[in-house]
Amino acid sequence: MAPPHKLFLAAILSAVIVATTTAYGPNSAAEDIVHSSCLHASYPSLCVRTLSTYSGPTITNRRELAQAAVKISLSHAQSAAKKLAAVRETVGKKRVKAAVVDCVEMIGDSVDELSRTLGVLKHLHATGVSANEFRWQMSNAQTWASAALTDDDTCLDGFKGVEGKVKTAVKHWMTKVAKVTSNALYMINQLGESRGVPHVVRS
Repeated sequence: MAPPHKLFLAAILSAVIVATTTAYGPNSAAEDIVHSSCLHASYPSLCVRTLSTYSGPTITNRRELAQAAVKISLSHAQSAAKKLAAVRETVGKKRVKAAVVDCVEMIGDSVDELSRTLGVLKHLHATGVSANEFRWQMSNAQTWASAALTDDDTCLDGFKGVEGKVKTAVKHWMTKVAKVTSNALYMINQLGESRGVPHVVRS
């Protein structure tokens, strides 16, 4: 029989291994699905960076990944909306103000459309429904996300022929929103192609 002190050390080592596996196993698995899914996204590095730092529930499948991507896009859109609303109150030049006012409306629509997209994904059923029902749900999510992306681009179109600090700031905000929204749409499309079932992460 091993000496008591060796048994004690062995017990501690086992506890450390179990704790380490429990603490880091699921996270590593979540990182795997993020990296593999972002590989062919519109903006891969941005996709990995934003989803890897996502502070929500641990991602275990493509449905949760798509939801996380939309939540990130929605958060960026809401932030841009607040900044644009603040800028609207300070702009003096009519041409610039008109562009900002239009952009505020566009980003407002984008926030609404992304919220609708998230609502569809939260109630999405990958199993237990017909293929037609699933396709209808996915079509709604894709339509709203596409509309949000179009609104982001339309906002920037309004600044053609306008120069200055306001345009630079708005372009920076909206380009970021458009990029994360494009990535979110990619994740939704991937979910639709897989019917939400494959690539489940197991701890």
